[in-house]
Amino acid sequence: MIKKPTFILLASALFLGSCAMMQTIVKSTFPYTANLSIPASAKVGEPNTAISTANSFDQDFTKDGNNAGKIREVRIISARLQSKDPSNYNIGNIVSLRVYMGKTDGSDEVLVAVRKDITTAAGNSIVLDIDNSHFLDELVREHSVRIRMVYLLRKASDTDVNLKVSLGIGADPR
Repeated sequence: MIKKPTFILLASALFLGSCAMMQTIVKSTFPYTANLSIPASAKVGEPNTAISTANSFDQDFTKDGNNAGKIREVRIISARLQSKDPSNYNIGNIVSLRVYMGKTDGSDEVLVAVRKDITTAAGNSIVLDIDNSHFLDELVREHSVRIRMVYLLRKASDTDVNLKVSLGIGADPR
């Protein structure tokens, strides 16, 4: 039978250790999302840029706004681009794209996802190739981050197009 002080010590150690583990799970569950706009005036065949601010769902609901101090070795593990408005916009109208994440002032920007040679029949959602060669520890400690997408259009649109980029991250407990 475990004595009461030993049980309390064991329970405390388990609880304190699980906070970092819980934050790792939370950060891995809720992706960073950003809405990017491609204006109807975007040039075909030339590099264009779309910029937006992104944050993670868990940052909106934590006591301090961000508990990223409990995790380390943060990397991108997934990336997806989806058309929002119009919802049936064919992402195949884009030839290629690169997605960067940085601080809201544009500093410390790193490449996080890329997609080259997008097929003309891609549809309204594509998975991007991730670049997880950079740790994002400092960026996820920011209240929000800036997402910049550099893209090359194959075909212009008659209306502005709104796209949603979702960046899933993985981390280890600190």
